Amino acid sequence: MDKLNAQSAEKVQKHLYNLGFDCQVVEFSSSTRTAADAAQSIGCAVAQIAKSLVFRTTITNRPILVITSGANRVDEKLLAGWLGEPVIKAGADFIRQHTGFVIGGVPPVGHTEPIETYIDEELLLFKEVWAAAGTPHAVFKLKSADLLLMTSGTLISVH
Repeated sequence: MDKLNAQSAEKVQKHLYNLGFDCQVVEFSSSTRTAADAAQSIGCAVAQIAKSLVFRTTITNRPILVITSGANRVDEKLLAGWLGEPVIKAGADFIRQHTGFVIGGVPPVGHTEPIETYIDEELLLFKEVWAAAGTPHAVFKLKSADLLLMTSGTLISVH
């Protein structure tokens, strides 16, 4: 395993290996903060980016992670229907507190605490996807089906 520059990227790499996944975290000098940035840096379609979005439920105040295709927007009303309570996009401090990572670098795994996770069914249309790896400059490639295994996430339609 190559030494990664960012501690957060290194943390994600170790977590992936500990889970039994042989995914390699890659760091870029260019930004991978947004799905469009990541796709451009990697050289793949925006839809192949597994973007991690954190929401906050408005009644129970719990974090919800939605991993969606970079080409999709999450319908918050549809998500609220799945959860049984309204949601709002989480703020930077809430995201950092519950995941341990900054916006633009939230990976699907390795969070500070277990997070209820939902995965956009459209990601499974791709054999491989790319996910954030702890910083706005780090990503890793994985089989889309492995998202379900590594996160114990629930497959849903997000739009």
